[in-house]
Amino acid sequence: MHPRAPGPLPYTDTKPVGAAGFYLAINATFRFVLNKFGLDGLRQYWTDLGAKYFAPVTANWSAGGPPAVAEYWRAFFAAEPGAEVAVAESPDAVTLDVKVCPAIRHLRAQGREIVPCFCQHCYFISEAMAAPAGLTVRVEGGNGACRQTFLRHAAATAPQDLSWICSVENIGDCLGSANAGGCKPAP
Repeated sequence: MHPRAPGPLPYTDTKPVGAAGFYLAINATFRFVLNKFGLDGLRQYWTDLGAKYFAPVTANWSAGGPPAVAEYWRAFFAAEPGAEVAVAESPDAVTLDVKVCPAIRHLRAQGREIVPCFCQHCYFISEAMAAPAGLTVRVEGGNGACRQTFLRHAAATAPQDLSWICSVENIGDCLGSANAGGCKPAP
């Protein structure tokens, strides 16, 4: 059993906002893992990251339910440079309305080629965090803006359809429409 995190985040930092340059390292790491181990290997990497590194957050979510989930995401995005995110909480669900993804924004501003499946990491990491806490996540959109809904596992009507998550390679296809670029709206 992993200990609970001392606060909503699994780390402490003296800076009020993180360094945007870290997004370059994340994208490069995803590309390396994808090239070396393939898509299944990359998805397993994300799942392991969610299950192992974020285990203290999962312990907080298990103890605190949706209010702990909302507290985590508010703290997380408050520390992310350039994030524009609204967190809505109800007794049974937490919804993140990501109007501007700070990672995609920074990678584009730096002229970086973004791993096309970059946005899928939000699903695989979050699902690995949520499942042991009796929760699940559904992600729709992507490519710089998305909606992520965390709900009790029993309330989920269908598994995540990865086609709901836009590929970054479809630059412009998904902007302003979660239904464009081959993405389907969640039911």
